[in-house]
Amino acid sequence: MDTAVLFLTCVVILGIATLQTRLSRAERRAARAERKLDLVLGHLGLRDEVPRLDEIAALVRRGKRIQAIKVYREATGADLVEAKEAVDRLG
Repeated sequence: MDTAVLFLTCVVILGIATLQTRLSRAERRAARAERKLDLVLGHLGLRDEVPRLDEIAALVRRGKRIQAIKVYREATGADLVEAKEAVDRLG
């Protein structure tokens, strides 16, 4: 019985490690594709418009960075790190 539990535990750990590797590889591919798309957009002179950018910039000017990050996240669906970096670039 103990051998079966140990075997199943090893199989589960191996499966999780495999999934983690595949997800990591997929994330790297997506990031690479996004960088390439950003380069193409930059070369064409196109910008990715951020909704409510004027409101976000006004909040940054008034020193309300946390509120600006919150509005940025609501407007774009970005995660916290991405929203903070974007707001920092505005300020």
